[in-house]
Amino acid sequence: MKKILIPVILLCLFFTFDTVLSQQSSEKKEQVAIPEADVSVTQQTVRINNTAINLTARTGTFLLRDENNEPIALFGFTYYTRDGVNNPKRPIMFAYNGGPGSSSFWLHMGVMGPKRIVVNDPGYTPASPYQLVNNDYSILDMADLVMMDPIGTGLSVPVGKAKFDDFWGVDQDIRSISLFITQFLIEYGRMNSPKYLLGESYGTFRNAGVMNRMLNQGIALNGVIMVSAVFDLRTLLFPPNDDLPYILHFPTYAATAWYHNKITDKPASLEKFLETVRAFCEKEYAPALYKGDQLTESERKLIAARLSSFSGIAPDYWLKANLRVQASAFYQELLRDEGRTVGRLDSRYTGINQDLLSQFADYDPQSLAISPAYITGFLHYFYNDLKVNKRHQYTITAGRRQGFKWDWNHAGNFRWNTSAAIHTGMDMAAAMTKDPNMKVLILNGYYDVATIFYGVEYTIDHLGLPPEIKRNIIMKYYEAGHMMYTHQPSLEKFKKDVAEFITATLK
Repeated sequence: MKKILIPVILLCLFFTFDTVLSQQSSEKKEQVAIPEADVSVTQQTVRINNTAINLTARTGTFLLRDENNEPIALFGFTYYTRDGVNNPKRPIMFAYNGGPGSSSFWLHMGVMGPKRIVVNDPGYTPASPYQLVNNDYSILDMADLVMMDPIGTGLSVPVGKAKFDDFWGVDQDIRSISLFITQFLIEYGRMNSPKYLLGESYGTFRNAGVMNRMLNQGIALNGVIMVSAVFDLRTLLFPPNDDLPYILHFPTYAATAWYHNKITDKPASLEKFLETVRAFCEKEYAPALYKGDQLTESERKLIAARLSSFSGIAPDYWLKANLRVQASAFYQELLRDEGRTVGRLDSRYTGINQDLLSQFADYDPQSLAISPAYITGFLHYFYNDLKVNKRHQYTITAGRRQGFKWDWNHAGNFRWNTSAAIHTGMDMAAAMTKDPNMKVLILNGYYDVATIFYGVEYTIDHLGLPPEIKRNIIMKYYEAGHMMYTHQPSLEKFKKDVAEFITATLK
């Protein structure tokens, strides 16, 4: 009996020891599986106001850790610092685009970085070679710059036990962005520098959440810049039985008609014209839609005629649409007789209408007109000038990744569970109320049908802010679209407005 028992015990000990070794080996493999951050360091130069500014550019990935100090992602970035300036008082700006799921190359090569892409605004830009020129309008004379690519975009990917789903959502995104900014400030010794956020499109929706989360974690921002903003998704969508989006889109329709000379007795000033349109929306259009089917036939015809006078679209069309025209239908209808369709991101742009009987536009002329130049030009700059390892693939949009799906739930909107009701404006209001020194600059394009300026105005007017806090929100307007910096006069104004904002917030 003992002779049998001893080999069994030894066998059990062997298997136990072997299991422990396997576990240890597995743990080591898991640790080894987490790749190291990889950063390329190059010297760049930008000339602003006839002054050459020498820069050090660090481009690559940053190992991001969670609240338990566990690695969760390699976070892609480009960090520009001015050489010869070791002053903790020099501002640092964190910037990103939107999507959700867009990388930051649009802002990087459009207005923020030392080089920019030249496009044939507002027409189609011919194929390469594209023009990469010195960016006279970069903010690098006033602040150091961190261009950020959220997880799933650029070089940013999950590591360790993390998955893409851990980052793809309203709150998940706000969390990871806030973690990165905090850890980056610590890593590069910038925690006591003046801090700014700049986001475009969904990046403004993200900004509102990040500024509040960071404040709650003890980091106050000096200023937040919103480019082509949206805070309440309901203002952009057209949910059933909701008249608000139709009202909020109408001034942008009117601006577009004004630009394309579809207005009879067109006023000389776009701003004055839009003041009249705003008054019409508030005093006539909104009350008419509120009546629903209680509106009389004569009232319907009167409103249709008024809508037509401001939009350049026939009264009969407005009547058939029950006085409610969605954006995609507007793009297709305005220039239908000319065989053209207008842009969503910038309605100054036009393209060929491929189906003159179609109700909705099936592509965006502005996007197709400039995307090849921006994508090709940026990738050339990224791998050749910034000298990023060419084995690292830069992902333009997370939408190209299999399984990309955004979680629209937001802790600040616990009463609702649909994207049509998601609203981060309340996060912004909370942050500004808790920190009355925080300033916000909002840049709006009159011809932006993707994030409409009247929708932003409506949102700000309904945040319930005290007057002294609301005065900390500064609104600027551009006669261009979503990416106003493609338009030369707007590019110049963009730099002026942002520079003045930074100067004012540093006093």
